[in-house]
Amino acid sequence: MNRIKFVFMKPGLTQRSRRKALLAAIVLLSLGLSIFLDFPQNIVTVVTGQDRLVPIYYVDTPEKKVAISFDACWGAEHTPKILEVLRENNLKTTFFLTGFWLEKYPDMVKTISDEGHEIGNHTYTHPHLNTLSDSEIKTEVKRTHQLIKDICGQEANLFRPPFGEYSNKVIKALEECGYKTIQWSVDSLDWKEGGKEAIINRVTNKVHNGAIVLFHNNGKYTAEALPEIIEKLTAEGYTIVPISELLYQEDYYIDPHSGAQKKKES
Repeated sequence: MNRIKFVFMKPGLTQRSRRKALLAAIVLLSLGLSIFLDFPQNIVTVVTGQDRLVPIYYVDTPEKKVAISFDACWGAEHTPKILEVLRENNLKTTFFLTGFWLEKYPDMVKTISDEGHEIGNHTYTHPHLNTLSDSEIKTEVKRTHQLIKDICGQEANLFRPPFGEYSNKVIKALEECGYKTIQWSVDSLDWKEGGKEAIINRVTNKVHNGAIVLFHNNGKYTAEALPEIIEKLTAEGYTIVPISELLYQEDYYIDPHSGAQKKKES
């Protein structure tokens, strides 16, 4: 502080120079405050006056359990093969479906549900939710919710935001519709169509206890990669379950830094 005072009072400084020095001092003080507040997380709270909400990225658990999920918003060519692989391995997973996909492939939706897989909501039109109003977000969610119920009878309560985009507004709107917002901690990147081995290596190298793995129902190499991924995970002692069976249903909180769903200490 004495150093700053000395600079401001130094003889010969013009008014313009003093202004520059003052601006530099403010920047330095701001940077120090940001570090002290653990920037960027806490600085958001200070500036906006509200806590940052985050989806569930994974579950903090000592158990070797993981959840496999599939997003559906284009095509269904490879979906029967994916279902066949899951059936052969006696696995149940979670499919997040968009409304227009539900309308285009109602028989496939029924098959997915009849085979015991969980259906989640992925909006109706797959929009950028942060650009929508609260009421528009809820319309997207409620329209798809009703389609899921009408087509297969499931009462969905898990939601995956398109493009992985979210904000406090989005998460609050989803909560008011009765949904938990779900992201992922392991992205297969199957949409890049980099080949079977790339998908296998990425998933098996990044998997961890409580992981939520993202695939797509119509990835070109997803069905080919799944058998080996399942075999490797099983060999390592992992149990594969739908997302709802991985989640804590009560007495939990979501870590705002990591997105981990954690059990509250009793």
